[in-house]
Amino acid sequence: MGLLKEFKEFAMRGSVVDLAVGVVIGGAFGKIVTSLVDDIIMPPIGYITGGIDFGSLKYVLKEANEAAGVAEVSINYGNFVNVIIQFLIVAMCIFAVIKGMNSLKKEEVAAVEEPAGPTKEEVLLTEIRDLLRNK
Repeated sequence: MGLLKEFKEFAMRGSVVDLAVGVVIGGAFGKIVTSLVDDIIMPPIGYITGGIDFGSLKYVLKEANEAAGVAEVSINYGNFVNVIIQFLIVAMCIFAVIKGMNSLKKEEVAAVEEPAGPTKEEVLLTEIRDLLRNK
């Protein structure tokens, strides 16, 4: 019974729940970025480069021989290029989001750090000090 209670306390901590939410959102964000790269960014790049489809680029080490039942052996570097582009886009998006969040936090901190005016007691003590100094 104690082990179950400890696990419940661990699983319900704020940081663990935040991490779980981040993983789920990250997975969905990954799908969005994959679609962005595959459907929007790569077609114009392929058009500019003369119709090259990066996903199909490969270096064949051994040709396939269907008669002998031998499959093709190749290095698919085109997929690697696509993944690098996706990574760069995700990194730029995350950088932009974090930069925006940090700028919001700086504004909040600046608003909190503004000194409040003197309290009634401080004003009264200052007046008393000034009166005593003038005597």
